[in-house]
Order: sequence, then C-alpha cells, then structure tokens
Amino acid sequence: MKKLFIFSLVGLSSMANAAVQWDTPQGQLKLYGDIEFNVDAASSKQQLSSLRATSDKKNKPADKDRWDINGRILIGLDGYREINDTNFAGFVVQPLADLGGDMNLDDAAFYFGQKQDWSIKVGRYEAYDMFPLGQDTFIEYSGNTANDLYEDGFGYIYMMKEGRGRSKNGGSIQFNKPFLDSFNFEINALVNNGEKMFNNSSYHGYDIEKKKNVVYVRPVLSWKNDNFSSAIAAETNVVKNAYGYYDSDGKFRDQSQRTGYGATFSWNSEGDWDATNKGLKINTSFAYMNAKDENNMTIGTDIIWEKVGLGYYYANNNIKKYNSDPDKKEKHGHINGKGKYKIHTVNTSYLIDNVMDMENFNIYLGAYWSLLDRNKAYGDNTADRYGARVRFKYFY
Repeated sequence: MKKLFIFSLVGLSSMANAAVQWDTPQGQLKLYGDIEFNVDAASSKQQLSSLRATSDKKNKPADKDRWDINGRILIGLDGYREINDTNFAGFVVQPLADLGGDMNLDDAAFYFGQKQDWSIKVGRYEAYDMFPLGQDTFIEYSGNTANDLYEDGFGYIYMMKEGRGRSKNGGSIQFNKPFLDSFNFEINALVNNGEKMFNNSSYHGYDIEKKKNVVYVRPVLSWKNDNFSSAIAAETNVVKNAYGYYDSDGKFRDQSQRTGYGATFSWNSEGDWDATNKGLKINTSFAYMNAKDENNMTIGTDIIWEKVGLGYYYANNNIKKYNSDPDKKEKHGHINGKGKYKIHTVNTSYLIDNVMDMENFNIYLGAYWSLLDRNKAYGDNTADRYGARVRFKYFY
C-alpha cells in the first residue's frame, strides 16, 4: 500500500517497476528509464488536427513526409523521504533525449504532505487526466500539453489539457486532498505565457500579442473503486486581457477568455487498474470549451480487451470569427474561415508483450483513420488521413 501511495503522488507509470532503488540517510532514490521509438507510415504527414501526430515534441502539421522514425529516451530519478509514517516529501526529474537531437523534459516536480491526508506539488508535471485514451499507440496527444496545442488552419480536439500542465513557459502548483475513502479533490494552478499555446502566435488569422501571463485554475473531483472510476472538472483562465490582437481600428481584443468543462468515466472488469493486458477496460470522456469567438466539443470512447484496443473520437469546432485578410500569408491548413468543422477519428492498437521473454519489452502495433468534415455553407471541404505505426517500448 505504501508503494502505491508514493507512485500516485508523482504520477509514475509502470516504468517504476524496473527501477533501481537506493536507501540513503535522507530517504530513497530511484533510477529508471523508458525507451519509446516509433516507425510510422502515413497517407500524408500533414495532419488534420492541431494536436501532435508524432512523439518528437515538435508540432509540424504542414510536414508532408509519409515516412518517419521518431521517439525518445527518458531517464528518471525520484527521491522520497518519510517521517514517522506520516509526513513525506519527494521530487521527480525526467530528462528526455529525442531522435531529433534535442534535449527535453517530462516531469520536474517537488511534493510534500501528510499520508492519506493532503499533499502539495509544485513544478512541471501533468495534473489529472480528464481524457484517457487507453492504448493510444498512434495518435500521440501527450507531450508539452500546455504549449503549441492550437495550430491555425487545423481542427482542435479539445481534451481538457490547456490547464493540465507541463508547460515550457511556466510552472504549476497543486493541492490534493483525499476524503471519504474513495473520493479525491485536486486543484491545479498553471501560470505561463498563454500566447505560446498558439503555435506561431496565430489564432483565427490574427497575430496574437501577449500582455500578461495567464493563470489557469483547474479543479478536479474524482471517485474510484475496484471496477469504476469517474471525474468531473473545469479549467479557466482567471486573468483578463492576458493576450489578444489589435483589430483594424487599433482596438485591443481580448482572446484569453477560455473556460472548459469535462467529465470522464472508466470501467475495469478485473479490478486491477495497473494490469496492461487483462480483462476489459472502457473509457468514455466528454470535454467542452467556451472561448472567445469559438466553441469546441469533444466526445471519445476507447475499449481495450486483453491486448486489443479500439477508439473513436468526435470533435466539433464552431469558429464564429476569422480574419481572412488577403495580405496575410497563405494558410497551409484546412480551415481558413469561420464555420463549423467536425473531426472523426478511429484508431486501433495491438500489444505484443514480453518480447524475447523480457517482461519490460513490448511492441505496439497501431493504426488510425481521421476525417475532417467542413460545413457545406463554407465549401463542403472534406479531407482524410490514415496511417500505421510500430512502437518499441522498453523499460529499464
């Protein structure tokens, strides 16, 4: 029980099972690693949505390469100290080296609190996942979740991640409080440069200018037992006029008013949430964003049975205002005006575990198909993408 409690605080995955541990006068140290390399083949690398389609931490939706080898190596170091079986403190740091030759960072956080009572975490990390995707082998939605989420000209699959964390332009602080055995409340505050959520500082054809840092407040109430889990949450920027654009009359228009809501439900037939290839697991999630001149809604569900995964995600973008200034450079995406845009995505995956009798070596096979459907009133333009991936996953 003590081991599970520690891992829930720092947000580790099953990679911790392969950790090397040392006991020191100041507590425990753990060293571990996670290798993830992908071999991709796609109809076109120019994606339909603004979210990343590769795991190299770089958002390149206009890249037309059909073949790609990408990935990264993570090295993690955790520290943990406990006093009188009550008070605790610890840290986690996870540097990354990707195949593009760059050094990045996953988590870098410090936490402290009292066991089974309360905890505080500060630094770089991801808060509660309000849109779990199961075996998302090909569609990679993780990474620097608070940066470059929105690429002008592409659809937006909103998934309650704007205030979740892991920003390269700021940090987060979180308060966590379990209660009534099965309930948990957390509230996360992300402070960063909100302009950087928009790649190239462009939003609906306007050039975004920063005035202040944003402060996203993200409360989450969750419940969990052996077979079921659920959560409801909201996230909103509480700083007015943090960023925006100047209109043709020279008036500043605030674009930082963004509030999102979400709910997620999961069921596990085996009652073992850490098992990767046992029984049946189902996730269903809903997210809605009310933003200035735009609304986004996403509904998704995925099913994992033993080693097979299947998911469907539907996104609806309603853009109410768009700058179609002919003097601006030509857009490379599929959305260049106001209107309603729908994105349908289906993905599937298969797990080959214990490769060469090594329990820490797995191979995932994944494939996806995605369709962008534009409102007939705005050109009836549709486009689709499909592809396949082989992912090599190794823990050490």
